[in-house]
Amino acid sequence: MMSRYFYDSYALVSYLNGSKNYERYFRNCTGVTTLYNVLEVYYSLLRDGASESELKSVLHFLQALTVYPSFDDIPPVAIFKFKSKNRHFSYADCLGYALAQKYHLTFLTGDEGFRDISGVEFVKE
Repeated sequence: MMSRYFYDSYALVSYLNGSKNYERYFRNCTGVTTLYNVLEVYYSLLRDGASESELKSVLHFLQALTVYPSFDDIPPVAIFKFKSKNRHFSYADCLGYALAQKYHLTFLTGDEGFRDISGVEFVKE
């Protein structure tokens, strides 16, 4: 099945924590994420006390969804970060949004900073 969403770290953590509002976006695994988002998710779950086996399972799940940026992706990421500097997005946020735009995906998040940005599906927990 073709990807429809870019899964932001917020969306991934919400889904993995059992949020019903995110279930439908993951039902058919119709999305992708980056290694940087996986790192943010792993850290968040580790910080919140996930077990070693839970973390291993999450890595296995996310590995299949992971896409890798190229050097060609650097300019649009940096431009988006610069234009959005007052929103204080992480590089992972900016990379994810730029890749979503590049691949015509909807950027799925609950991060308030993205609430009014085009190409974003904003879902609160």
